[in-house]
Amino acid sequence: MKQKILQTIESYAAIAIYRHEKPDPDAFGSQAGLAALLKHNYPEKTIYMFGEEEPSLSFLTNMDEGESSVLNEQAFLTVICDTGNTERIDGSRWQEGSRLVKIDHHPNVEAYGHDIWVNTEASSTSEMIIDLFLTAKESRGWEMTTEAARLLYAGIIGDTGRFQFSNTTPDTLRLAAEVLRYPFDTTELFTRFYESDEKIVRLKGEVLQHFELTEEGLGIARLTKTMLERYNISINESSALVNAFSETKGLKAWVFFVEEEENYRVRLRSKGPVINEIAAAHRGGGHPMASGAKAYDQNEINEIIKELKNVCREYQE
Repeated sequence: MKQKILQTIESYAAIAIYRHEKPDPDAFGSQAGLAALLKHNYPEKTIYMFGEEEPSLSFLTNMDEGESSVLNEQAFLTVICDTGNTERIDGSRWQEGSRLVKIDHHPNVEAYGHDIWVNTEASSTSEMIIDLFLTAKESRGWEMTTEAARLLYAGIIGDTGRFQFSNTTPDTLRLAAEVLRYPFDTTELFTRFYESDEKIVRLKGEVLQHFELTEEGLGIARLTKTMLERYNISINESSALVNAFSETKGLKAWVFFVEEEENYRVRLRSKGPVINEIAAAHRGGGHPMASGAKAYDQNEINEIIKELKNVCREYQE
């Protein structure tokens, strides 16, 4: 499939790369890392990156503008990175490409696209892009760039929690080592990733004071619109709090309910119990230990809590 994707890439003069909405470091890293590689190794091609900006990750990259106008002018290939289902693709014109390539490490719940490369054993889609690069290096003489290396490394450390999560494998470390050969500043990268604005730190203090820990080992936290407004924090920025109490003794899984205009964003994390099946049952999905979903009302919130308590109760360490 890697060779097939490379052949497809070579056959198009214009390529539009997308990723999922509400981007995280791996979404940005894989999308922009692939774009940087293509721009360097195929300077004659026109490469676009589309999707919403995320201010907290602007130090990584910025998106291209004018999606509608530039894509009206030419046939193009669509590449979707790090997105398990079409509902989460961030953009309006991705369906208009002549062909679609899907590169992802989430469970293949929706097998969309013509050329589909899904590797659920990979820690991140950024890891997969490095793997793709090594294949292209051997078969086509591709060269890595320092900027692509920085972006892809950022994606890996984002999705592995600085190599602390259980999705870190020998392949993860081997592929991360490939990009560490290039002279980007890892200290600056880690600093930008993990520094927090004062308002985030102060809201974290409130979360730590008020989160609930049940007898089953489930942690529950709620962020209301009033709380977010009081600290002047956006819903996207609030994602920085998802691991605020993750080191609590006895914690097996935890959930954040973040109030939006018409529903609740649900962020789920786990140290063992499988939670992505619960997320999938509530208009979401993700990885076994890190997922997201939506809840429309308090009744659905209560149902999610009940289901999470059950998997925590049944989990045997």
